[in-house]
Amino acid sequence: MKTAVKYYVVWKGRQAGIFTSWQACSAQVAGFPGAEYKAFENLPAAEAALRGRYEQFTGRQAQAQGWLFAPTRPLLPSICVDAACSGAPGPLEYRGVETESGREIFRLGPYAEGTNNVGEFLALVHALVWLESQPAALPLYSDSENALIWVKAGKCRTRLQPTSRNAELFTLIARAEAWLAEHAITVRLLKWDTKAWGENPADFGRK
Repeated sequence: MKTAVKYYVVWKGRQAGIFTSWQACSAQVAGFPGAEYKAFENLPAAEAALRGRYEQFTGRQAQAQGWLFAPTRPLLPSICVDAACSGAPGPLEYRGVETESGREIFRLGPYAEGTNNVGEFLALVHALVWLESQPAALPLYSDSENALIWVKAGKCRTRLQPTSRNAELFTLIARAEAWLAEHAITVRLLKWDTKAWGENPADFGRK
């Protein structure tokens, strides 16, 4: 099996540039005070990184922006939503962010005994309500196909059973369904292409 090539960008070292092996990169940075370097999966990403600064490509937000180098990118400006659930059912959170900056717009939870799809559904509706008060009808992304279908149908088709512990969650579901019944969706609901763009910028980073 052919080994995938990594591209190592050196911003600060004996020689700056792009190197296609760890050995070549290491020769530039090993023992060099304050060396700045990072590996990338493809050459366009590495070339873009070399034109920037090291600080732009470290930390979680930089890792979530692989879509910047994709041939086809998500629409901008736009909003992304995502949910995180520890177990099925389990404690559930959901949030929405600006796609490009990663700035958090809203974050709710944790709610007891939820599921990921329920969280994605609620996040989409919450974002739709938020977008109603905004001057522009921004596109809205989710990586949950089920949640997108449920929102377009106006119904949360979950198999989750109501209990005394998740009563608050089912109250939110009822409110979301009522809102959808009374409001037309005027923004584009789009599927986030995880394969092409990497993790949704609203991802909680717990995978």
